[in-house]
Amino acid sequence: MFIMKTKTVTTLFKKVCLFSLALISFSAIAQEEEKKWFDNFSVNGSVDGYFRYNFGAQNDNSTAPATSFANQSGFALGMANLIVGYEGEKVGFVADLVFGPRGTDATFASGFFDAGGNRVGDATANVINQLYAYWNVTEKFKLTFGNFNTFLGYEVISPTGNFNYSTSYMFSYGPFSHTGLKADFALSDKWSAMVAIMNPTDFTENNPFDTYIFGAQVGYAVDNGSAYLNFRYGNEGEPGLVGPTFQVDLTTGWDLSEKFYLGVNTTYLTTEDQGDADASGFYGVALYPQVKATDNFSIGLRGEYFSVFNGGLVDVVGLDGEGDGSVIAATLTGSYDIGDLTLKPELRLDSTSEDFFTDNDGDATKSLSSFVLGAIYKF
Repeated sequence: MFIMKTKTVTTLFKKVCLFSLALISFSAIAQEEEKKWFDNFSVNGSVDGYFRYNFGAQNDNSTAPATSFANQSGFALGMANLIVGYEGEKVGFVADLVFGPRGTDATFASGFFDAGGNRVGDATANVINQLYAYWNVTEKFKLTFGNFNTFLGYEVISPTGNFNYSTSYMFSYGPFSHTGLKADFALSDKWSAMVAIMNPTDFTENNPFDTYIFGAQVGYAVDNGSAYLNFRYGNEGEPGLVGPTFQVDLTTGWDLSEKFYLGVNTTYLTTEDQGDADASGFYGVALYPQVKATDNFSIGLRGEYFSVFNGGLVDVVGLDGEGDGSVIAATLTGSYDIGDLTLKPELRLDSTSEDFFTDNDGDATKSLSSFVLGAIYKF
């Protein structure tokens, strides 16, 4: 009797243990699957604002460097940036949304346009900075379809990706975003390549011109730095009214020591004339030396030379009778991290070859000095 009772209890105990183990295993598998599912999603972004003050010039928004974003006087808003993404084993997407003046300026050519390139109705896509899906066809071949930020240039739209808070002339008058299809190739551990076909630059929601832009990139990256040679070519407007545009751009940056970094950007853009006139455009070069003083504080300088020829741009640097003009801009920026908050005080001096700015008396002058304090919170 005792033996039978013991066997019964032992059998019951084994069944309870097996059931418990099965329950624990099922729970662990469910938790693992649930964790993996949520791990594939990401939510991040930033908010930013700034204060800007001119020295020796009026502070009523009438005088500012002709570059993007940080060009309002007094206390001003940047943007709120929300980025939602999904990264699967083979496929994924990114939805990058922007709200505020910086975001509106960055998406200036978004919206619906007629065949002449004129906006029709509201700028419905002014909140969309990027919106694309991608497919990792193989480990070395990736396709991206949709609206993505440009691959040209050193600086980017989000203030979290730049050392300086204000932006350069080359960034401000290069492409911001493209809509199209691009293919990325990993040629080796160090070398990469990209080709793309896209709408005219910054026309991100539709194509009113029935013309397309071709892009290409060759990249080299190692542990202490990288270099990218970028190209774009195509007709940016109505055929017969606007000639093809060609741009070549080199972007590179290197950690020369543990505390010293040097970035370089140079670009050349030319647009052919449909008549007998010479081509027009611009070119420039910028150096970005940066020193890490402490774990929380770094200081960097952006020194830029930017030149316009044959009226390639207007209302940017001031032009002479031949349509030529240039600017030298020096921006000294400090970057101080307080957790996820970064403060960026900077002094900037812009000096043009022709009178372009005005002083306190309203007289024309070739130089403008200003102070900017940017505040960026990243999450």
